[in-house]
Amino acid sequence: MKKAALLMGVAVVAWGQAGQAPAPSAQYLKAKVYTAAEDEKTLKLYDGVRVCDVIDALDAVGLQGVTTMDRSIRPLWRDEKLTHRMHGVALTVRLVPAQETSPRFASHAAERTWEGPDGWGPPAELRVEGAGRGGGYGRLVRPGTVLVVENNAIDNGMCGSNNALSWTAQGLRGLVGNAVCRDTDELTVAKIPVYQNAMLSPRGINQGRHWMESYNQPIVVGQVLVMPGDIIVGDNDGVAVVPRAKAEQVAEIARWIYLDDEIKRMKIFDNAKRPRDFTVEGVNPPPPPSDKPIHTNPVWQKK
Repeated sequence: MKKAALLMGVAVVAWGQAGQAPAPSAQYLKAKVYTAAEDEKTLKLYDGVRVCDVIDALDAVGLQGVTTMDRSIRPLWRDEKLTHRMHGVALTVRLVPAQETSPRFASHAAERTWEGPDGWGPPAELRVEGAGRGGGYGRLVRPGTVLVVENNAIDNGMCGSNNALSWTAQGLRGLVGNAVCRDTDELTVAKIPVYQNAMLSPRGINQGRHWMESYNQPIVVGQVLVMPGDIIVGDNDGVAVVPRAKAEQVAEIARWIYLDDEIKRMKIFDNAKRPRDFTVEGVNPPPPPSDKPIHTNPVWQKK
């Protein structure tokens, strides 16, 4: 018995010595980089389609309820012209609570020094405003971008009317997150699409409360994984995330669903002798549903 135990102990030690030590840290979900031309081509496939069309298409490709954000992620505002609708390519940002507190300031002027390079606060790369203005993720905003934010700080956002307007001038189509933007009155007047949890809508933007953890890395918003480059679609039904690997097929099916539904609605308008509204004007019947095989492989196996 003692001999058997000794042999087992020797074997365990030998196995431990032969095996390689794990890396001190690891990032297993790898972000893929897409060109502006690739983004533009993919986004055109989603022009006009609704969240309900995308959700039905996600069902068809086997992603039933997997990438639809929680119902708490709602549009900040909406109008009858449907200008609150948006679709774009995800640029992701992750914010974490700070492990420091703000100092006690001798004056208002002392507090405002955070805006300068030598002011109080964390290093520039950890500062949400500084990183965005000084050459971080803000310079990656381009036509078609949707900024998607996982914010783990309490009552502290990363966006107000100033930077939202600046990013919109660069081509930003909207912002999505659990707690993203304050200045919500001004954002509503400016008609900048924002989708967030109204109960978590932040009121402060303070460098002493949160830090920038990463950008263009995997994040979770509304109980859904969002990868950089995923397609984001938002309207009054909420927000849907389309994994980039399945974006083309989801768009094709969603387009068919949209056209089929609008033709049926148009006929109902006509039979009821009601004037058609702008959502059914100029819609043509779709071809028969495609018999193209569904990509059944997981997204990580799709080339």
